[in-house]
Amino acid sequence: MPVYTVHQPPLRRDEIEGDPARIAFVRDGFSFWAFVLGPLWMLWHRLWLVLLASCVVLAAIYFGLLKTGASPGVRGVVWLLIGILIGLEASSLRRWTLRRRGWTDIGVVVADDLNMAERRFYDAWTAGADTLPPEPPASPPARRPSAPASRDVIGLFPQPGGRP
Repeated sequence: MPVYTVHQPPLRRDEIEGDPARIAFVRDGFSFWAFVLGPLWMLWHRLWLVLLASCVVLAAIYFGLLKTGASPGVRGVVWLLIGILIGLEASSLRRWTLRRRGWTDIGVVVADDLNMAERRFYDAWTAGADTLPPEPPASPPARRPSAPASRDVIGLFPQPGGRP
């Protein structure tokens, strides 16, 4: 079954509470459209920084392959592998972009399709289930001081510096 991560956008200036209609569901797993049409898929999902970085990397790979005199077969295999990598990492790239824009990851839903994932999430949300992640602590918890080291040796060994 597919797994969806649920992301809540940051509040707008005129909002006191988040709008449930703006919540985004990102399907985890291989994305066929990102594999086939990577740059267009990135434009569709407004992944501007990812698109810019991928264009720079793809241009460097292209010129590197031309400079080394790679055959068309090798270039085709390289582009196929890059497409597979983009398809595999598409959901991670979307989640990274949402996190960078201030969206909060508020849950995970397992469902057959997007409609069922939305239904399960909103049913749990309206039932009063706590879907928001707990607030992180303001500071790390204080560590308890350990007991002072003793000179005693536990076991069947003689005392250090003592007689055998």
